[in-house]
Amino acid sequence: MSHEDCCTKRREALNEFALPGKAISCERYGNGHINDTFLTITDEGKRFILQRMNTDVFKDPVSLMNNIVLVTEFLKKKIEQRGGDTERETLNIVGTKDGGAYHVDSTGNYWRVYRYIEDAVTLDKVRTPDDFYASAVAFGRFSGQMADFDASKLTETIPDFHNTPKRFETFMRAVKDDVCKRAEGVQAEIEFYKAHEADMNYCAERLKEGKLPLRVTHNDTKLNNIMLDNKTGKGICVIDLDTVMPGLSIYDFGDSIRFGANTAAEDEIDLSKVSLSTDLFDTYVKGYLEGCDGALTKEEIKLLPMGAKTMTLECGMRFLTDYLQGDTYFMIHREGHNLDRTRTQIELVKDMERKWNDMEAIVNEYI
Repeated sequence: MSHEDCCTKRREALNEFALPGKAISCERYGNGHINDTFLTITDEGKRFILQRMNTDVFKDPVSLMNNIVLVTEFLKKKIEQRGGDTERETLNIVGTKDGGAYHVDSTGNYWRVYRYIEDAVTLDKVRTPDDFYASAVAFGRFSGQMADFDASKLTETIPDFHNTPKRFETFMRAVKDDVCKRAEGVQAEIEFYKAHEADMNYCAERLKEGKLPLRVTHNDTKLNNIMLDNKTGKGICVIDLDTVMPGLSIYDFGDSIRFGANTAAEDEIDLSKVSLSTDLFDTYVKGYLEGCDGALTKEEIKLLPMGAKTMTLECGMRFLTDYLQGDTYFMIHREGHNLDRTRTQIELVKDMERKWNDMEAIVNEYI
């Protein structure tokens, strides 16, 4: 969509929503890579977030919005029960003038509006361990609040998103097909993932056996999906609910560790910089379990380290799969970027394995 067309469409879309007052500005906002996001201000001084949903990524926007409605309405009840602030502690959908949760324009674009959460900020990088702790508490609280919601009511917005055994099958097909003739140069990386197949199947098998419960999970537990209060620094609201669907709590925990407790960037070339910070791991375990407030089972807590290892293995394997297939999924900024990413994840897994006893000891302190 051209810039001019987008401006026209967003003005048309705004007219369909039940905003207080008239929209007087609508400017692109944030640095998200999936949806088109705009900050809208009305003549009454109220601020709102307008988004055009990416239907190339999310093929079923109707079910996606149904998920968000179900989850936010459930959260509001939980927040009200403990005397919290429903205006700031969960996303609030602004309905259309005809009472819907979204608008479809004349060319099939799906739009939605949220109330803007004032006096709060999102961060792309951890400033202090307190930020990581705050995000852990917030994501844990989200998991705890949703613990008695029937996860089967939700649609998988991206089918098999964390189906690691299926991801492994896709990886092995990519190795076999070798469409870009790159497999010969990455045999060490291929063998690493083949040797860890059992690890990648472990959590899924525990789910099948009924040893791990199916829960409502966020599935994108990065720091910048938490709103932090400007005054207290505490996490007040989990945002970006597009990937909320049934899953494993230890995967939400694990992806935070993969991204936030790594001492290096996700695509670090110098592998000597890559390691698991056990201090940050401890910080996150403490905050996450505090937020969950007893909602997790003993088995879930016990398997938190395995959640971290599984998510790191899965993500690295996806980077390598994309490299073998010609870099068609993840955006790259240099030659071999996906290969750099998978090597970073491999090194992080190796360091987790070296520190496995420490990770388990930290978790055992909280059981």
